[in-house]
Amino acid sequence: MSGTDKSKWVGIIGCPIRHSLSPLMHNAAFESMGLDYCYIPLEVEPRRVRSAVHALRSLGFCGFNVTLPHKRRIMAFLDRLSPEARLIGAVNTVEIRRGRLIGHNTDGRGFLRAFLEETGDSLTGKRILILGAGGAARAVAFQSAMERAAAVVIANRSSAPAAALVRDLRRPPAHGSASVLPWTEASLKAGIRQADIIINATSVGMKPDDPPLLPDGGLRPHHVVCDLIYKPSETTLLNQARASGAKAINGLGMLVHQGALAFEIWTGQRPPISVMREALRRGLLRRELREQEIDNFEAIK
Repeated sequence: MSGTDKSKWVGIIGCPIRHSLSPLMHNAAFESMGLDYCYIPLEVEPRRVRSAVHALRSLGFCGFNVTLPHKRRIMAFLDRLSPEARLIGAVNTVEIRRGRLIGHNTDGRGFLRAFLEETGDSLTGKRILILGAGGAARAVAFQSAMERAAAVVIANRSSAPAAALVRDLRRPPAHGSASVLPWTEASLKAGIRQADIIINATSVGMKPDDPPLLPDGGLRPHHVVCDLIYKPSETTLLNQARASGAKAINGLGMLVHQGALAFEIWTGQRPPISVMREALRRGLLRRELREQEIDNFEAIK
């Protein structure tokens, strides 16, 4: 990755940011298309978000991505929000156009594109069970409602965020059939039976010793199970799904497509999806190999 005085600059802000694979994905796409853009990671502490945003505008950046923990806080420092960002209540992409900061959220549409790519099907008329009520859950829930899902059901260990999300989903323009599912074994089993699509939007599954999210025996071959986690590529939930004969989808496709949508916002061009996906695949593989080397070293010690 290198830039010149003629390069156009984009990046990503978050805290921490070293784990982000977005620079690999975007810089591979820029290089493949011969675009003189450079994408860099920028670690920004929460108390410095406002000054960082204004600095990026002053430095002539074309835009930037936003990741945890800034997706909601940054909204106060932008000039305008897209309808999606306003509806979801979070921003993951900022466009800088003629000095104005415009906030977007590409997570919901990124999930939709990935789902269509993997299944050849839409969310229209489907009964969707979403596990979690955070930022990713909100994006997917609103996208599902806008795609006219038959029902969106939110299950979360803490009931208050789930209830708040459902209240928002029932307001225009979502007009969704939305409800809260209590986080109990009996309720989850009933929710699984009634669902067509089950989506994990929590962080459970990122660690090898994380407990199973769903009770055993509930999944069936007609289910589509999506885990928004992409590292590891095979979570306990996805293993459960495959064992039951259900369709299992990890979060790599959503990561690619939400990034591709940001790329389009900044450049006005559609990126090479296969190049972005391959860059992510190689980056994840390198990271896994490094972690194995560290584990082996610790075991020897």
